[in-house]
Amino acid sequence: MVRVESVLAGSIAEAQGIVPGDILVSVNGNEIRDVLDYRFYLTDTEIALCMERDRTPYELRFRKGEYDDIGLEFATPLMDQKHSCANKCVFCFVDQLPPGMRKTLYFKDDDDRLSFLHGNYVTLTNLKDRDVERLIKMRISPINISVHTTNPELRVKMMGNKRAGEVLAYLQKFAQAELSMCTQIVLCKGLNDGEELDRSMRDLAALYPALRSCAIVPVGVTKFRERLYPLELFNKEEAAKVIRQVNAFGEQCLQKYGTRLFYCADELYLKAELPLPDEDYYEDFSQLENGVGMLTSLAAEFDFEMEDLQELLADYQPPRTVSIATGVAAYEQIANMAERLSARVPGLTIHVYRIINHFFGETVTVSGLLTGVDLCEQLTGKDLGDELLYPETMLKADEDIFLDDMTPVVLSQKLKVPVRASRGEGRAFIRAVLGCPEE
Repeated sequence: MVRVESVLAGSIAEAQGIVPGDILVSVNGNEIRDVLDYRFYLTDTEIALCMERDRTPYELRFRKGEYDDIGLEFATPLMDQKHSCANKCVFCFVDQLPPGMRKTLYFKDDDDRLSFLHGNYVTLTNLKDRDVERLIKMRISPINISVHTTNPELRVKMMGNKRAGEVLAYLQKFAQAELSMCTQIVLCKGLNDGEELDRSMRDLAALYPALRSCAIVPVGVTKFRERLYPLELFNKEEAAKVIRQVNAFGEQCLQKYGTRLFYCADELYLKAELPLPDEDYYEDFSQLENGVGMLTSLAAEFDFEMEDLQELLADYQPPRTVSIATGVAAYEQIANMAERLSARVPGLTIHVYRIINHFFGETVTVSGLLTGVDLCEQLTGKDLGDELLYPETMLKADEDIFLDDMTPVVLSQKLKVPVRASRGEGRAFIRAVLGCPEE
């Protein structure tokens, strides 16, 4: 049973007389517990809603289009509380946060509903058999799964959960049910690399075609690891070795299945100081959210837009001086793109600033983990021109706020320059640099 928070004007629900405060009990006789139940059972065209108002039950019957929304809104997108993580992973990034940050950053979710809604990765350790059967029944696909290793004993050790090994059987259940899976392995030196990585890749590849892809992501380490499991970062030579290992197995998969299946995150290539693969290597770019192929995708989109740059110049008003703040990892590519763009556009001057992550530590190089404080401290006194651009990944997904709670408005006030978040796409990047309105 879920309480109705609001009813959209002009919706089917409003026409049926549902009002805020009513309780949704069931759809076509199926109890509604959360968003998965709600969306799945509402795909029927003939609907019978069991409702309650002031503890008095009533029923509504109507017809609708197969995927038509009926206009009910609830207190949370999940229609329920988030499921928290039951693991104690040795590599957990949340455990490496400093004290004093906003409470929501310390919440560890591990929720299959968020995998469906937002593409979050889940470990499966807090699922029961009935949850797995529901995912199969509802054809929830792809399911994004944090595997890390297919060695049951090692998975228990790495994740600090005695169920971590046994739930690997769910992967086979999903494969037998023909649900597709995107997976990730957070690679930790001396734990799940080397022969253990070979084993994991072999086991996961055996799930093809259900296995859609697997990202190999190096563990992230902040300066706040006191009393935590001792983790070491991969050095240049070790990162190169991992890339050779993964690509060699990926080539075997390409010959056998027509797809690589396994991909290293951009971070490994940057650490190894090796050139990033081209577009074709990444196939459908199914692991962009894991930082796999992100820089190649941006470069390809940028190149495409540069071929027809004249169309983008329609809203450009020279002269313009703009600054771009970026993390260490993406700096070289952003600087190269800026140089090429400024060479083609009359009256355009671009300053690119490499921002070092002092907040979490210099080993954290991705832009998405930079804070407002680092931007302020390192850009104060710099020539920022007419506007400062920064990647939108620095902001909370649903709110204009940096990790340290600073807002873009405050950042602008402190730096005394207009600021703008830029999307990580070639066309959006160029338009932002040119000062064009968002499309």
